[in-house]
Amino acid sequence: MSMDLNDYTIIKEGEAEILMHSKNEVFYNKTQVNNRDMSIAVLRTFISRRKQEHEALLSKRNKPAPKVPEKRGFISDVEDKHNESDMNNEKSNEECEGPEEKSQEEPCSTSEEQVKTEGKVRWELKPPRVLEALSASGLRALRYAREVEGIGQVVALDNDKGAVEACQRNIKFNGSVACSKVESHLADARVYMLTHPKEFDVVDLDPYGSPSVFLDSAVQSVVDGGMLMCTATDLAVLCGGNGEVCYSKYGSYPLRGKYCHEMALRILLACIESHANRYKRYIVPVLAVQMDFYARVFVRVYSSASAMKNTPLKLSYVYQCTGCDSFHLQPIGRTVSKNTSVRYLPGFAPVVPQECSDCGKKFNMGGPIWSAPIHDQEWVTAILADVKSMKDHYPAYDRISAVLTTISEELPDVPLFLSLHNLCATLKCTSPSAVIFRSAVINAGYRISGTHVNPLGLKSDAPMDVIWDIMRCWVKNHPVKAQPADQPGSVIIAKEPVLQANFARAVASLSKSQAKKVARFLPNPERHWGPKLRAGRQITSKHISLLGEEAVNGCLNHQESECDAKRQKTEKTEDASAIF
Repeated sequence: MSMDLNDYTIIKEGEAEILMHSKNEVFYNKTQVNNRDMSIAVLRTFISRRKQEHEALLSKRNKPAPKVPEKRGFISDVEDKHNESDMNNEKSNEECEGPEEKSQEEPCSTSEEQVKTEGKVRWELKPPRVLEALSASGLRALRYAREVEGIGQVVALDNDKGAVEACQRNIKFNGSVACSKVESHLADARVYMLTHPKEFDVVDLDPYGSPSVFLDSAVQSVVDGGMLMCTATDLAVLCGGNGEVCYSKYGSYPLRGKYCHEMALRILLACIESHANRYKRYIVPVLAVQMDFYARVFVRVYSSASAMKNTPLKLSYVYQCTGCDSFHLQPIGRTVSKNTSVRYLPGFAPVVPQECSDCGKKFNMGGPIWSAPIHDQEWVTAILADVKSMKDHYPAYDRISAVLTTISEELPDVPLFLSLHNLCATLKCTSPSAVIFRSAVINAGYRISGTHVNPLGLKSDAPMDVIWDIMRCWVKNHPVKAQPADQPGSVIIAKEPVLQANFARAVASLSKSQAKKVARFLPNPERHWGPKLRAGRQITSKHISLLGEEAVNGCLNHQESECDAKRQKTEKTEDASAIF
């Protein structure tokens, strides 16, 4: 099929190049370069970790197995192995294709193949297969194939015929490496994933909007120990703009606190876990990022009916005071251990009274959210080291290295965060510097850190009564004007502090990156940096806030010239028909 190259623009990102039509026929979002770079960094680390886990598993298999009593069955052996962290990436016995005597000993992974050498069976690790469920132009799949060493087949799907044609065109445009590794199919991603269960080591979901409709099939398509990468660009819904819509899509009710963007990440993780649990699977987050206008999570998926029972321990409801900045978490479940047995019971309630003990106002309740750690610090350290060692290979190096640096310093076991400015706004007082406030918390015997979600956010394991005592001590040294007695700030200040805060400068009040003056929060690289229009939408003057005045005017002028050319062509045709 012939095409006019003048109608296309060559876009280069990383080592991949794509042809984009001037009519916005296939969706391409320049802003997502941060998303794609972060995904490549995680994928490189995943391949490295996967190899290490495979080598550890081989060394374990080569060890002589201890003798087992005859009455002990195979099913109990498998259950015990599923409880071990390094065995989580194995499949059940029914899904193995090895010889019968081998499968009787232990389960095997679909990512392995048997190679017979000198009469022995050796298991080799296959290159990971990647599914990009919503490919559009195919740029992400092409970057995976060309930039990630050791990657196997990359399958790019789209249910739009024009997008598939564009993807196939771009595959050919990127040469032999892309042609040998990337394949594009016209298919509904949900149907394709359902008909290919546990076939892909990595599944990447990056939809325009909510990923909720794809999660059920995605968690079934990932192999045990595989990686699911998921983006949600509907942050307005996840952050409380439409609570009822969020509940219908994600099964959780959001709250509009300063921590709403972190809550969005935790709602998304809770939703993925819920879908995985339906198939006796569970997730282990390795990285969860809120950048630009979207949330992006990277989780590993495992199968284990026994480990799945721990899900209620990882979820909590959130009580947010309507008067002050206080919030409290209510775990859904708890465990009671007796000898070697563990009982799973509902969580104790209530964690809060009817009225806030600090200001006397009522509580809003949101959730459930994922309250377990959302980052694996070992993974974060490895990803950051890889990014720094290959900085020239990442177009968005400055941004992703800044985000990863901030994440590496977050408290991993503290859900949500406080805003120092909000605390001061409640009390109507001047704000202490972040260093002074951090020092007071540390001197009181608690931990505190920043958060990658908000430059002004502070994560701490100090309870709210300690936080308010510190602020009461601050107000005593920095008095405020008298406020009406029924105001939340007045009620809080009226109480005498139990804790006498120490505002002396603490050694750990500055993080390592702050002490070294490493940039952690960078401005947008250009104006109108955000989500672009869907493919196929006609650009009008109302899109100036998204695209910028110059881009809109240029596109409108181009559309007018095209209309003039079509009109002239039509007039010529009509004149010719009149003559004849």
